[in-house]
Order: sequence, then C-alpha cells, then structure tokens
Amino acid sequence: MSDAIKVGFVPLAAAPRGILVVFCDDGLKLGPATAKALGGSADIVKRAASAAAFKGKTGAVLDILAPEGLKATRLIVIGAGKAAGLKANDFLKFGGIAASRLRPGSGAMSVMAELPDGAMTSEQAVAIASGLRLRVYKFDRYKTKKKDGEEGSLNADVALAVGDVASAKRAFASAGHVVDGVIIARDLVNEPPNVLFPEEFARRASLLRKLGVKVEVLDVKAMQKLGMGALLGVGQGSARPSRTVIMRWDGGKKGEAPVAFVGKGVCFDTGGISIKPAGSMEDMKGDMGGAACVVGLMHALAARKAKANVVGAIGLVENMPDGNAQRPGDIVTSMSGQTIEIINTDAEGRLVLADVLWYVAKKTKPKFMVDLATLTGAIMVALGTEHAGMFSNNDELADRLLTAGLESGEKVWRMPLGPEYDKLIDSQFADMKNTGGRHGGSITAAQFLQRFVDGTPWAHLDIAGTAMGAPKTDINQSWGSGYGVRLLDRLVADHYERK
Repeated sequence: MSDAIKVGFVPLAAAPRGILVVFCDDGLKLGPATAKALGGSADIVKRAASAAAFKGKTGAVLDILAPEGLKATRLIVIGAGKAAGLKANDFLKFGGIAASRLRPGSGAMSVMAELPDGAMTSEQAVAIASGLRLRVYKFDRYKTKKKDGEEGSLNADVALAVGDVASAKRAFASAGHVVDGVIIARDLVNEPPNVLFPEEFARRASLLRKLGVKVEVLDVKAMQKLGMGALLGVGQGSARPSRTVIMRWDGGKKGEAPVAFVGKGVCFDTGGISIKPAGSMEDMKGDMGGAACVVGLMHALAARKAKANVVGAIGLVENMPDGNAQRPGDIVTSMSGQTIEIINTDAEGRLVLADVLWYVAKKTKPKFMVDLATLTGAIMVALGTEHAGMFSNNDELADRLLTAGLESGEKVWRMPLGPEYDKLIDSQFADMKNTGGRHGGSITAAQFLQRFVDGTPWAHLDIAGTAMGAPKTDINQSWGSGYGVRLLDRLVADHYERK
C-alpha cells in the first residue's frame, strides 16, 4: 500500500528539515527542545502571533513563511490550548492539521512532538503520525490528467521528533495497520460500481488470506442451500450474482467464542422496482460502507496480530430493477425461517443483513455481534453527520461502543428499541414486513434486524450519515470516510484484548 507521505521518527535533538511544525499552549509557551531548536527565532513566534491575533487555542495555526534565522522554509505553530485537557483524538487532528500545510510535489517536514511540559508520549506522537497519513489520502486513480487548478501528486518525507524513538516505532507498527484498514475501507467506498460489484468485492476481501485470515465465499448456490431467501431476493434483479463472505481471524485463545462484525454490502442500490429518484443516485455506489468497514477492520486486526478471535461477515448484492427483480407484495423466506412481506424494494439492506446476522449467530455463536449499515436516511434526519445511530439489546455492549466512539472520535449515539415499535412492521400476510412507514424509520429498521440475532448480544450502527459524503474533517478529505474501522478496532483492543 503506497502513501503520499513517508512518516518516520527521529530524536528531539535532530536537526529539522523543510517545513518545521511546533506546538504551543494558550500562553504561547513552547517546549524546551522546541525553544532550543528555534534559538533566537523564538521571538518571531511572539511577534507573528501578535500580528495575527494568534492565541494558541487548540487547533489554531500560525504559519510563518521563510522564518528569519531558521533553515526551515516555513514555521507552522499549532495551538494546543490547555495541554492538560488534551485527549488522544486531539493529537490525531494535530497530525491532520500539519498535513494540510503540505503542498504537491516532493518535500520534507519536521514535527516537534513536544508540548510545553516536555516530550509527547509515544501514543500521542503516533496519533499525530496517523493523522498525517489519514489527511493526505486521495482517491484519484481514474484521473488520466489534471485540469487547471487541480493539485498534483504529493510525495513528502515527514520526520516526527520524539522523546523515545524506539517506543514510537513500536507503537506506530500497530497503529499504522489501523490506518491501512481505514484506507482500504475508503478505497472500497470510493470505487465506481462498474468496478466493484459483488464478485470483485468478494475477491478483494479474499486477499486477507495473505495475512492469515480464513476466508469463505458463499456463492448463490450455497446461499440457496442455506435458505438465504431474504438476501437472494434483493440481488435477483441484477446480472451480477450475489455473494456472502465470511472472514475469520483466530488470534485469541483456541476454542474461545469470537466477537463478530457484520456489514451491509449493497454495491449499488437503484432502489429496485421502488426505484430511487435520479438525483444523486450515483452516491448509491457507497451503499456498501458497512461491508467496506468490516474488510478494513479485519485487515487492521490481522495485520497487527490482534489477540482476539474475530468473525467478519459481509453480504454483497446489487439492487437492480430488471424483469426478474423482486416486487412490492412479494413474500420471501429468510434463513431463519421467518417470512417477510416486501413493501418497498428500496428497504433492501435490512434483508441482506437479516440472513447474514442469522448465519453468524447460528454458525459461529459469537460473544456479541455488531452490524454496520448505510441503512436509513431517517438517521441523518435525526443525527446529521456527526454521530452514527446505535441500537442495541445489550447495555454493556452499548456502553463499550459509546466509550470507543469518544476515544476514537468516531462517535455513536444510542437510539431506542422497544416492543411498541414492532406493531409498525407486523404484516397481515407474513411474519413481518420490510418497512414500517415514514415514522421512526431508523428505529423500525433496527427492530426488524433484532428479529434475526437469536438473542445474541448485538448492536446495530446506522452509518448512513458518516460513511460517505460526510463533511470533510481535519483527518478526512475523502468522500468515503472509512468510518467504523478505528471505532471497532478500539472496541476490540480496549475490551477484548486488554483483559
């Protein structure tokens, strides 16, 4: 996997090269090694700060071109605010802010990983390194030439000056694999649908075998044998056959029950017979953001040799409106044996997840399951693009996800479940119907999914607002965000490895 930047670690005393990035608090105080590196040029910071009304607030930037007395081409001062109040996710953003100052072409940057009270911890420095890599990601593989005004390629060499080089390198060896997982997920979401259809998606997921992941691909015949009529009904109108992929990473104790992650993988969603409006339908190439996250997560866990047993499962389909497509009014039988009346063929993701959730619950008997899906526009009406909607039948799992969300910055917000919502998806012709109407749309979708978890501790993350097309941030300038990889890696690390 190639990056636009190369990140390495050097001692704090190393001579800076190229652009120099330093940190100050809200009193413009610099760390001792930073002050030494600047020498007499430290006064420039105060003068420039006064002229620019720079107060050192968290994330604020002071950019000084050709600083007098320094070999550096630019001096970037990033405000750290009150250093005592900084959180791990702030350092990730600092890396993104520093990367935003890089320009196309080849160059060098030195980052003094030091706060006023001394060197940053290895974990803080590594977060900056991760933020640098995440910020510079760009998906432009299908551009054959640049138009006027478009930025060229970036090829930068970034050195983080740290207090303990060996410790930082060890920590980044693991964190770097998580960044790789995010990049994989972003690539998958950004790919055009004529390139990334179910069979090709399954092929790419199968590449995880190189890392020791066991991968099983279920074709249409195998899914028919299993009775996965809900998933197969969604894909029956497409010329591209559906697939289900089961990935297993056995890094924990032999025989210990795994944890499981399930992703919705609708590689393109026209809405089927209940066809969507034409406007922005091209965005429906990203309706597989949940599956993309699961593949990226499995890469991260396997590459960093996570000490956990993990199952990743993705259902891959295209929802197309040909003469063989399922119709409103059809009744399908799921793998669980429960029957579903199709009211709207555009409520297809829950049908895919229903069979994959049941398969995972019955075949792998996990400690818990988390599914991710770009499932409803209703969750965006409720939460916008800042939080994913979380629904769960288990308070402990929900609390752990909330904590992991705050730590990683990939935040979730718990939404209600309750039997009073079930009447909205009851059907007079089948066991249930696949949509409950306009009111509480994200809730009734989750109520539907809950009927297929067989009592397993479970959480559903509706990532419609966070996986694609979300506002750009300090660490993501891409249409596909890779949301969920860092969140779920943190969940596994915090609660299922560090016992």
